[in-house]
Parts: sequence; structure tokens; C-alpha cells
Amino acid sequence: MASYSELDPAPVRATIERLALRIGERFPGSGLSGVAAELVRVAEHNQQVIGALRQPLWWVRAMTVFTIAMLVALLIWAGLQLLHVVEVGRITVPDLLQAVDAATNELIVLALGVAFLVSLETRLKRRTALRMLHELRSVAHVVDMHQLTKDPEFVLHPIAATDSSPVRTLSRDQLQRYLDYCTELLALTSKLAALHAQHLQDPVVLEAVNDLESLTSDLARKIWQKISILTSARDA
Repeated sequence: MASYSELDPAPVRATIERLALRIGERFPGSGLSGVAAELVRVAEHNQQVIGALRQPLWWVRAMTVFTIAMLVALLIWAGLQLLHVVEVGRITVPDLLQAVDAATNELIVLALGVAFLVSLETRLKRRTALRMLHELRSVAHVVDMHQLTKDPEFVLHPIAATDSSPVRTLSRDQLQRYLDYCTELLALTSKLAALHAQHLQDPVVLEAVNDLESLTSDLARKIWQKISILTSARDA
């Protein structure tokens, strides 16, 4: 049964694939079509990463359990040895204090090892998620680069181009559709990032996801201002 309370990587990926087809059919051979195809590849990779992050790292957990078992065994052994020495009366107070101090140091080292292993799985998954989020952030900036020269003023009020001016061949309707596609790409990039916040409750990852969502929202807001200009000109 489909769940309507959380994002599913497969439908998000399917939506991106459909969007890439739409862009390719509307603007064949365009740079934006290439960006959409790249986002499809990133979505496939992102889905694989999400699946891996949802699985426990059994080798890390096995090492953690083994270390804890070793710690408990050492405690029991040290306690038994200490009781035996006390019973036979072979230990003096200075020797007892020295033994306790040595045992305490060993326990501290083992406890630090346990703490390291307990947090190791989270840190490994965090590194993988952050690497994926960095790739998504790069895609968002590439989408923004493709809309920078798509200025509605040059469509509504054409002016003479210079030798360094970008090539502008889109009509008003085509430009609005192009900008719409840019906002969709940014929204879907944000959704790919949001997938990491559903099952990985790591504050560092959550902050990175929020930053990426803010970035895509800000970039989309700039594009919607251009779309609003085109819409107002049509209604005038």
C-alpha cells in the first residue's frame, strides 16, 4: 500500500525521468535537457544511497558488541582476581591502589573505544549522506546557471545584441516554459535532499538538508519573478 505520510524515492525518481523527457521533447539538444538527464542519473544514485543508509552496518554493530563483551569480561576477570588476592592476603594497600588505578585506566580506554564504535555507524552514514547532498547542491547551482541569461526583458523589449551577448532564440511562451522547467528541476532536487531527512535523524544531515531546501527555494523565487513579469505582460 502506498504511503502518503513520507516521500518514496521511486516515485520521485520517476517524476524526474518524466520531466527529463518533457524537457527533451520541448527543447531537444538544449543545455537544460542535459541538466535534466544528469538529474535522472543523480536520482538513481540517490535512491541507491538512500537504500544503503536505511540498512544497518552489521560489521560495525558486531564490533561494538564484541568490544562491550570484552569490557564486561575484563571487569569480571579483574574483580575475580582482586577478590582472590584479597582472600589470600597477598596484597598491601599500596599494591591495591596501584592495581585499581591500572584497572581504571584500562576501563577508560575500553570505554572510549566503545563510545567510538557506538557513534561510528552514524558518522559513516553522515559522511555518505553529506557527499550526496553536496552533489545535489551542485546540480541546483547548474540549474540556476542555465536560467541566468533567460531575461524576460529581452523578449518583451528586444534590444540590439552585442558580440558578447548570449544567443536568445526563445519566444515568450517558450521562455516561460523554460523557466517553469527550471523551477521544477529545483523543486525535485529539493525532494531528493528531503529523502535523507526521513530515516537519518542526524542533526548535521538535517541542517544540510534544510540549507539545500532554502537554497532551491531562493533560486526558484528568483525564477518566479521572471515568470511573473512574463505573465503580467501577457495580461496587459
